[in-house]
Amino acid sequence: MLEAVLTLLAAAWGAAIHQLVPADQQLAVGVLAFITLGAAYLCQSKTKELSAIGPAVDEAKVTKRPYPTYDISTPEAKKASFKAIIPILIDEACEELEQSYEVRPDEVAWIRKVLDYNVTGGKMNRGLMVVESGILLFGDRCTNDDLCRFAVLGWVIEMLQAWLLIADDIMDSSVTRRGQPCWYKKDGLGVAAINDAFLVEMLLFKALRRHFGDRPEYSRLVDLVMETTLQTELGQLLDIKCDTAPLSAFTLDRWTAIVKYKTAFYSFYLPVAMAMVCAGIEDRSEYDAAREILVVMGVYFQAQDDFLDAFGSHEQIGKIGTDIQDKKCGWLFVNAYNGMVDAKDKAYLDKHYGQPTCKVGSKPEKAIKEIYRKIGLEAKYQKYEEDSYAQIMSLKGSAKQVPWAVFETFLKKVYKRKK
Repeated sequence: MLEAVLTLLAAAWGAAIHQLVPADQQLAVGVLAFITLGAAYLCQSKTKELSAIGPAVDEAKVTKRPYPTYDISTPEAKKASFKAIIPILIDEACEELEQSYEVRPDEVAWIRKVLDYNVTGGKMNRGLMVVESGILLFGDRCTNDDLCRFAVLGWVIEMLQAWLLIADDIMDSSVTRRGQPCWYKKDGLGVAAINDAFLVEMLLFKALRRHFGDRPEYSRLVDLVMETTLQTELGQLLDIKCDTAPLSAFTLDRWTAIVKYKTAFYSFYLPVAMAMVCAGIEDRSEYDAAREILVVMGVYFQAQDDFLDAFGSHEQIGKIGTDIQDKKCGWLFVNAYNGMVDAKDKAYLDKHYGQPTCKVGSKPEKAIKEIYRKIGLEAKYQKYEEDSYAQIMSLKGSAKQVPWAVFETFLKKVYKRKK
């Protein structure tokens, strides 16, 4: 933009030299026009230089794989088509690491193992919702390449979740994830897994650049992912600070803030917002309306998670619930501690909740779960679930450019879920 203005200004000065400028001043104005034109040239050259830093993909070193046919004829076909995209992204990432970063073959093999173990194997709800939202927003104009790009964005979210969970499991001393040992527990890896988490984070941005770097929505997508990552990390900070906070600080407001930032933004808002960006929606009010609906849904989802942590089986939820052992500021605890328990049970919680003796399966942990049952937390949760559903439905129609079917698809996946 600046170089265009300078070029026009130089041209105008040049044209005016013989018509408007006295003969004794023409040389000075001519020099000024020449300097302005030179500045425009340098600005243009600098812009080209900056835009050329780090191409979306260096075709000479890394071949961008062609997109496969994306079948959306049935739910099973949609999931299979989505799964078919991640091997492409992993292959591209590994090839680029080896060709452009001098990473040794054994290290490339390690990174492939990190991605295979941590990115794949989940329920993929977040990733699939990008595709579903994109289909509903694009309608008949949705091409096969559009579908594949939606899937790439879906896997970007899955990669975001993967690196966050690697780190989260270390901080929480978790044992299992998705029915298998947490990554840091795999073969005694330990805290070295932290660097693997960082690598997964950076590789998601490489995938985003490789597949969207030449598209107009690229910068907005990068900004969206970065903003959501910050929000999620702030939620993690709120969660971590609970380790040293007194139980009296565990309030419903604190829990809501934790889950809003740690879960709702990246799990619910991000998939839909990505599709909205791709659809060219720019109205800020549309994003605000969608965010309000999806954050309520995300907070409700985390309450479900907290409930299942205590009352769901390992086979049912794919992990061992550790919230009581880990002194989590969870939905069950904040409701029990703040007004539902009597003085005796509150004293028991003060003495045992999150203490070293309160391990998974221990007598104190079982006693706390029994307190939860005794005070009627299961019934309170059922009412909370119905109230949350009613609140979500009351917001129907607040987003004008996003079909309600987008939100309804999400809601069907989480309402009354059991795992």
